[in-house]
Amino acid sequence: MERTTHQIDADGKILGRLASQIAVLLQGKNKVSYQAHTDCGDIVEVSNISKFKVSGKKLEDKVYYRNTGYPSGIRTTKLSDLMENNPGEALRKTIYNMLPKNRLRNNMLKRLIIK
Repeated sequence: MERTTHQIDADGKILGRLASQIAVLLQGKNKVSYQAHTDCGDIVEVSNISKFKVSGKKLEDKVYYRNTGYPSGIRTTKLSDLMENNPGEALRKTIYNMLPKNRLRNNMLKRLIIK
């Protein structure tokens, strides 16, 4: 299986549209030989990660939740805080939720290179 490297510039692109384009490349849906049960996707390198845009009021309204495992252990992070600290993680979380929820997801996400 041939894995090609796609280089994407995130400068001025919308977060969701960029993430869906990357998710298609990581799954291999752009290939003729695509099969859902195999991991035939490509390698994706994303540059200028701090320059992508978010549409609407998502910077103030979008909240990411995680649980520590303890009672009342829900922690929240706003998208604006995540963009200031680590914009690559915001893109990675968006792509993670767009990939299929099966055993292949972690291997697909390993081929995402954020510069």
